[in-house]
Amino acid sequence: MAESLQQLILDTIDARSIIDDTRTLTIPGQSQPAASHEDQITILGALNSLLSRDMIVYETHDISSHALTAEGSQIVTEGSHEARVWAALPETGQGTPVTPAQLKKQVGDETAKVGQGRAFKNGWIGKEGDGLVKLTGTVKDVTQIDLKEVASSGTLKAREKTLADLRKRKLIVQRHGQWFTVRKGAAFSTSTAKPETDLTVDMLTSGAWKTSTFKKYNFDAEGAPTEGGALHPLLKVREEIRNIFLEMGFAEMPTSSFVESGFWCFDALFVPQQHPARDLQDTFYLSDPKEALPPEPEYYKRVSTVHEYGGFGSTGYRAPWSHAESNKLLLRTHTTASSAHMLYKLAAKCRGEKVEGDADEFAHGVSTTDNEGKKDEKDDGFRPAKLFSIDRVFRNETMDATHLAEFHQVEGVVADRNLTLADLIGRPLKFQKPFICAKQILGFMRVFFNKMGIEKVRFKPAYNPYTEPSLEIFAFHPMLDRWVEVGNSGMFRPEMLEPMGFPKDVRVHGWGLSLERPTMIRYGINNIRTLVGHKVSIEGIESSPAVMF
Repeated sequence: MAESLQQLILDTIDARSIIDDTRTLTIPGQSQPAASHEDQITILGALNSLLSRDMIVYETHDISSHALTAEGSQIVTEGSHEARVWAALPETGQGTPVTPAQLKKQVGDETAKVGQGRAFKNGWIGKEGDGLVKLTGTVKDVTQIDLKEVASSGTLKAREKTLADLRKRKLIVQRHGQWFTVRKGAAFSTSTAKPETDLTVDMLTSGAWKTSTFKKYNFDAEGAPTEGGALHPLLKVREEIRNIFLEMGFAEMPTSSFVESGFWCFDALFVPQQHPARDLQDTFYLSDPKEALPPEPEYYKRVSTVHEYGGFGSTGYRAPWSHAESNKLLLRTHTTASSAHMLYKLAAKCRGEKVEGDADEFAHGVSTTDNEGKKDEKDDGFRPAKLFSIDRVFRNETMDATHLAEFHQVEGVVADRNLTLADLIGRPLKFQKPFICAKQILGFMRVFFNKMGIEKVRFKPAYNPYTEPSLEIFAFHPMLDRWVEVGNSGMFRPEMLEPMGFPKDVRVHGWGLSLERPTMIRYGINNIRTLVGHKVSIEGIESSPAVMF
């Protein structure tokens, strides 16, 4: 039928030059014009086939009509619910009133329920004692009349309010359709012979290619979707952020140790042993094995001393030191534990020690103050470093739309001599001075977030046990039209750095944020459980776009 319909369209255009309305066509095999929505869909398929060969062009005209529901069709045949209720009752004074229970038996539950209310509203029926009677001898069933008109014409002219009422009563449904105006195309012909799609050896040998018509390439057609795996949105955003760090000259830290000791996760960072973050309500502790191997004795002693008695300009926490608390094994609550490991190795040369493996593999990067290589640089074994990590952390939190017990932390660390807070957060552009270089004006934080597409950043003082000063990072979210917290930052305390062996003039910046929050913002996800977990849509992962900050 497809070819015969195409031929009909071409012959009609050839005779008339135009088909003003495809509803006037009669599809081969049918006796009536193609007025229905289904008929126009059939015609559209034929039009698109001819359009792909430039044989015709067409315009689309949208129309709206109405069709009866099953209940509406029943009313056209049997009358409305209210009319059937009226017909089942006797007139006043001419018979025994009909009780509601009797009415249900006569006309059915649905008709009795719907019809009584509308019949009362129309003034057709009334109560007499415990029963119902007619109040008028004749009625005009407007609902049935309106539905008959809709059935024949698809609408009620200039009576949109009545149509809306019939739709509300679910007696009709609105249907959207199309019809088309068709004209000749650039390659119009009355022949429906399909063009060749392949140039074969036989065509070349016989010379048939000289007289053959070939189908043009369709450069607007979408390619076939490839079969295979797809990267999760978290992995896409992770790679984007990783590339930002590498572009800024950072080296990636190894972070494969999900299990840490209380010493490296808390004590080495100068987190007090009485801190609430170390409670069972916030941290997952291992039941077997329970204790870690002891760290290097001298470093362990320096850390415990600064906690219990103070040192390096600090009074410490003045609280008893617990070896059992320090040796507990736990799932790391932050990747700063990995940063502590790497900073301790970075300070090895400062302590006059050798580190297993290549110590330089993590201790490289562009110096933030350009001190490296100067003739007057102190020969104490220190060299600047810029390190980063992106990996999983675990916290014993109540799961909700924005929190999980397992998530990813993005962390950056910069170590150099005489760093200041301005090197970390920079200054707003209104405070720029001509002789200050751009990186000092912007600071690492502003450069980092600018590369992520976040231009408006501000900071708020906060408390953190291992950084002073400490700052919360806020970014302006244009979609939410408000400032949202995106991370934390600060300068590591001397009580953390000097026990490792760093010289007094070495400063270390640190900042971190979750990986899930920017991913949710980029992909418009409101519930984290649709991003991670058993509710994740595989189809959504396959169709998710690449992310470019």
